[in-house]
Amino acid sequence: MTHPLSGCAATVGDARAGGFDPLGTQTAGAVHRSKPTSHPTIVLAVLCVAQFIGALDVFIVNVALPKIGAGVGESSLSNLSWVLNAYAIVIAALMIPAGRLADLFGRKRVFLLGLGVFTAASIGAACSTTLWALVGFRVLQAAGAAALTPTSLGLLMVAAPADKRDLHVKIWTASAALAAATGPVVGGLLVQASWRWIFLLNIPVGVIAILTAIRFVPDVTREAGARLPDLVGGLLLMVAIGALALGLVKAPAWGWTGTATVTSLGIAAAALLAFLWRSAHHHDPVLDLNLLRSRVLSSASVSALLYFASFGILLLSSVLWMQGHWHYSAVRTGLAIAPGPCSVPLFAVLSEVAAKRVPVGVIAAIGCTLSAVGAVLLLSSIADAPHYAADFLPGWLLVCIGFALAMPTVTSSGTAELRPEQSATGSAVVNVSVQIGLVIGISILVAVLGTASAGAGLHVFKAAWWAATGIVLGAALAALRVTPRRTVL
Repeated sequence: MTHPLSGCAATVGDARAGGFDPLGTQTAGAVHRSKPTSHPTIVLAVLCVAQFIGALDVFIVNVALPKIGAGVGESSLSNLSWVLNAYAIVIAALMIPAGRLADLFGRKRVFLLGLGVFTAASIGAACSTTLWALVGFRVLQAAGAAALTPTSLGLLMVAAPADKRDLHVKIWTASAALAAATGPVVGGLLVQASWRWIFLLNIPVGVIAILTAIRFVPDVTREAGARLPDLVGGLLLMVAIGALALGLVKAPAWGWTGTATVTSLGIAAAALLAFLWRSAHHHDPVLDLNLLRSRVLSSASVSALLYFASFGILLLSSVLWMQGHWHYSAVRTGLAIAPGPCSVPLFAVLSEVAAKRVPVGVIAAIGCTLSAVGAVLLLSSIADAPHYAADFLPGWLLVCIGFALAMPTVTSSGTAELRPEQSATGSAVVNVSVQIGLVIGISILVAVLGTASAGAGLHVFKAAWWAATGIVLGAALAALRVTPRRTVL
């Protein structure tokens, strides 16, 4: 799934070209709509709702993680982190194959299947009594969510009137940004009753969306030419990311040179090599390695991965600090986090205006640098005594303003050097990098905090924030190479 705050301009351009499924691969036939829709507004609403609830779960769970731990009897952050990591790992592995399966079996069918799996898994998550049962249902949630972005955007591009297509896509993108802004507050409010409500909320929304989609969303089919994606490659990618996260998360307990740590990291390396081999030899790989020859795409992917690794550290550590040290409630934490995401749409618009005069790579690098300054401001200001307005808010706002300048620019510019038929897959590569970055960032945070988790001292949290600063500066260097030298026609 596209990250809640990232852009999708690349897939918009690709969809305009016709004949290519967003986040899928090129196919031989042209796109056909089975019947015209006379209710484009209703279609837009249901597709935005699907995008919204998938994105909402990321931010709700971040704020609710301490409450979830108390509810399932788990105090170890290294174990609790899998509630977040499992979701991101599965989305990263399945997003591109899901787009290709939609080409093979029909977008509406895969959309409804994804929404149904997500909703049903939410029931299981809400009813879970143990951590690992919850993680299992989060895996199923992610499998459903992985189908929602490629299919909902693909359906939207066909259902929207031609003269309103750009507007509808912007609204669709904004629905994910809205989830980022409201997620912390909604999560904080819901967990006051019970952490289970953060999953129960999905059930009525999902059921209504499914019934509405069956009635109003037009189907989209393709002519012959779509091929079965490399599901083995997707599985290998999942194993590689999961084993890497396991090794990083458990290293403080196992020992960095312990047998279990070395084995886990070895499995990650072997699975990654096998994945690259499959990608080089399969007729329809998860990752087309030829795309990485594009300097802009490879730089955008590296920048997105590093940025979201840093952002994952900063977001979760802020939640843990406020609840563990400042003793904020979940709802107060959500309200404290919300001003940052709320500032993103405004500054994202400003970055788009600035792009007419300033190279996009420079804008993205400035954004990453601002986030680094925000992280330094956080680690230099925050103390054990709670002073939110003076100690937390300025640094957090800088982090999110930097996000608004950097990430929409990176994600929308990453495919500028690709041919039209490659841009959807290229956009998906950047978005997969986002998910991998989040997993790595959360894993690094858990490794830094160690067994003390939320109760770790200020010096340990500062070490995590220094790590986030260094990583996001790396993202700034990569972002400088995002400015395209040319566009391939």
